Amino acid sequence: MELVRAERRDEAIALILGEFRRKVFGLAYSFLRNREAAQDVAQDVFIKVWRALPGFDGRASLSTWIYTITRNTSLSALRAQRPQSSLSDPDVMAAVDATDDAPPGDTVVEGALLQRLVDQLPTKQRQVIMLFYMEEQSHEDVAAMLAMPVGTVKTLLHRARARLSAAAVK
Repeated sequence: MELVRAERRDEAIALILGEFRRKVFGLAYSFLRNREAAQDVAQDVFIKVWRALPGFDGRASLSTWIYTITRNTSLSALRAQRPQSSLSDPDVMAAVDATDDAPPGDTVVEGALLQRLVDQLPTKQRQVIMLFYMEEQSHEDVAAMLAMPVGTVKTLLHRARARLSAAAVK
């Protein structure tokens, strides 16, 4: 924050980008589940951070402040999205049919099935699973990113794993 006080905001944002780029993208992706949309949100987040840096007062940690901006920007992007596909879409049905015809043990198909199961989880469970397993974040980092206690993250992970296990057995 010394760089901001010294009116070297561009240098400060360069350091922030290096440290938070992957985490911001991961959190945005956990909300949006679309790579391009998450990249757009991440770019918006860093523009907002750059603009707001002079007003950052340090009451919250820098990471918490950035994750809050990311969460709010992601939620705004979600509200602005329109449904992009439906089961009546021929391309979606073709993908489903191809999955049903694949041989057992096909890792691509198993990955697609797992992604479909994860997509069906409640929002908070899905976000925790995505950040913890897919983005390989620690319990503490996930808690900071989602502004919730570490115990809540562990509980959500436990519940999500139980749901995924039960769904996979069906």
